[in-house]
Amino acid sequence: MSRLAPRWVRTQLSAEEAEAAAELARLFALSPVVARVLVHRGISTIGQARDFLDPGLDSLHSPALLLGIGPALARLQSALAKRESILLYGDYDVDGTSAIVILKTVLDLLGAQTAAFVPHRLRDGYGMKASRIEEAAREGVRLIVSVDTGIRAGEVVSLASRLGMDTIVTDHHLPEAEIPPAVAVLNPNQPGCAYPNKHLCGAGVAFKLAQALLAGSALAAQKQERLLESLLKIACLATIADIVPLTGENRAIVKLGLAGLADVRQPGLRALLDVSGIVSGVAPTSRQIAFQVAPRINAAGRMASAEEVLALFFTRDAAFARRIAAALDEMNRQRQDTEKNMREAIETQLRRDPAFSTRLGLVLYQPDWHLGVAGIVAGRIAEQERKPTFVLTRQENDGSTTVKGSGRSIPGFHLLDALESMRDLLEQFGGHEQAAGLTLEEARVPAFAEAFAAAAARALDEETRRPRIEIDAEISAADLTSGLFDAVQRLAPFGYRHQPPTFALYSATVAAPPVAMKAKHLKLQIQQSGHLVTVKGWSVPPEWFQLSPGDRVDVVCQLEHDSYDGWAAILKDLRRA
Repeated sequence: MSRLAPRWVRTQLSAEEAEAAAELARLFALSPVVARVLVHRGISTIGQARDFLDPGLDSLHSPALLLGIGPALARLQSALAKRESILLYGDYDVDGTSAIVILKTVLDLLGAQTAAFVPHRLRDGYGMKASRIEEAAREGVRLIVSVDTGIRAGEVVSLASRLGMDTIVTDHHLPEAEIPPAVAVLNPNQPGCAYPNKHLCGAGVAFKLAQALLAGSALAAQKQERLLESLLKIACLATIADIVPLTGENRAIVKLGLAGLADVRQPGLRALLDVSGIVSGVAPTSRQIAFQVAPRINAAGRMASAEEVLALFFTRDAAFARRIAAALDEMNRQRQDTEKNMREAIETQLRRDPAFSTRLGLVLYQPDWHLGVAGIVAGRIAEQERKPTFVLTRQENDGSTTVKGSGRSIPGFHLLDALESMRDLLEQFGGHEQAAGLTLEEARVPAFAEAFAAAAARALDEETRRPRIEIDAEISAADLTSGLFDAVQRLAPFGYRHQPPTFALYSATVAAPPVAMKAKHLKLQIQQSGHLVTVKGWSVPPEWFQLSPGDRVDVVCQLEHDSYDGWAAILKDLRRA
């Protein structure tokens, strides 16, 4: 739990907004509470509500809006016509492997000669490497298509050109001032690109290129539509796993993809869902993808090689698929153990060294930590301490010692901008506002730690670090029913920047002593105007267990699926009234 008390942000609908909510409730058969949530989140017109509640393929933007799509299509069509060898150069996470699966599926269908390369996290590191480009030239590759990488690989793209190969860069990370000299660059975040969705993940950009390739092919319209619906299942996994905003087009990708995942016949994806506990015939939730499916895909890239993931998604052998899925499941268990050990070591380090308590930006380093889980652990510490955090470890490379690591941020601190301000200390870096990776010399770690702490001190203070709880609607205890839970599901899928609605209930009375579950979790009965409800809290502050019957409290909660009771009101914060 954060040591800083969350700030509750209460908003009231204007008379005009309240009228719009009433109209949406009537037209779309919504709960009045849910209709108010929609309007509070900026969905107030009939058209907006229709696209939000029931998106279709026509809710996706045209790929023609992407800067560079014309040259990219022309070069790929030339490669298809000449049967040139194409190398898809990806990344080792869910986003990168999903992007390869999407593009390779379509290119192979259209008759392309493709090979895929996923770097090894520990051996190759992040990003496009000159050694692999030189190897591709020796293999006779004529065209390289990067996916989920490449926007900061200008030197490598230039090398490919000197070796007689063209490059198409498809990426979503923030670019440097100079765009790589590729035949085409597809990235909604590059200057001059008018594409409306600036938050596509890497697989989302790959999907748009695949969409454009299909539109320009001779395939029948019905076959194109079926294939797009199938590819959305993969794009959906990456969109959720890469934690991009689940709004607009991204929401449409995820909602359509989740619906498709109810019926999966491809052996690899089916085996992965099975080992993740996702039953056939029922669409999974975004939370199940984020916490059950995505970690198993990522485990391969973190603990071994992500090539296992590609083999899983392209195999047609069900028995082979089950063996790979079981291996991913075991790797995920290893990842969990490694992560737990690292996190406990860091928490001990933070407690013992008082210097960390005064720093608003944390750089944590141990030579023997596992690079594969550095990003996960950095995220856990950043959330717990409410401080942007880098976790670094040492890697031996050709006799010289370098340090690599990953960072995660909190709202209000732009991680990539901070790294740009200290680029003279770094050998390589990249990422975006909330997540980044870097490489630097070991001797420069102390200077980097000082510079990063100073950057955080300039941007953050105690107030900006406080968690912000945006309250969607005020309700009463009488409203907290299974009916409201069912009504809230009309707003799913949920994710980053589209969390489940947050409800505030004021001046309730504690009805019975708090019940501890596994020591740190809480079950609490409260009542208001004769209505008795139960709320639950996970890893709550110790003082919540000190409440007594008759105490008056204000609570903020979200309604979530509960395996024991069907649904539950989950506490996000509690304070005495």
